[in-house]
Amino acid sequence: MARTPSNMLALGTKAPNFRLYDTASHRMLTLAELKGKAGTVVMFICNHCPFVIHVNDQLVKTANAYQAKGIQFIAISSNDVINYPQDGPEKMIEQVKKLNYPFPYLYDETQQVAKSYDAACTPDLYLFNENLELVYRGQLDGSRPGNDIPVTGEDLHYAMDCLLSGKENDRSQMPSIGCNIKWKVSN
Repeated sequence: MARTPSNMLALGTKAPNFRLYDTASHRMLTLAELKGKAGTVVMFICNHCPFVIHVNDQLVKTANAYQAKGIQFIAISSNDVINYPQDGPEKMIEQVKKLNYPFPYLYDETQQVAKSYDAACTPDLYLFNENLELVYRGQLDGSRPGNDIPVTGEDLHYAMDCLLSGKENDRSQMPSIGCNIKWKVSN
């Protein structure tokens, strides 16, 4: 199991726009259409990564709780599906149904969106304010497969609570750790 850290995009960075295929609605959706009123969480995840599997239930709970407060969640899978077919759109929709994802699960076939966000691993999480400026990036919490720390979503929850209350996030932002994004090999 590779342990790749997030690249920690600079705070204040404007969210790169995108137009991606949504596996649930079978439509092309844009960031502008999906962004939340109070904020937006963009998550790079995939189906097979043990780090994502470890936090999936908490991602669903967190999204259900905070979408009601105006923070939209968007999941994106950017993995190379030639070498990792379990991360392709057909399997993504199975994941949406199985886990009851309350957020769109978008397919980044060209991997350009992952590159524009400087995403490195799954899960890689970004929280943007209402103006789509980056206010948090990094881990969901300190839990990892096998470290016996409970999955709580504490780090992301704190960042979203700060955003919603207008308070500055004074905590250190720790990189996420996960499987590296499976980049396509160029010929």
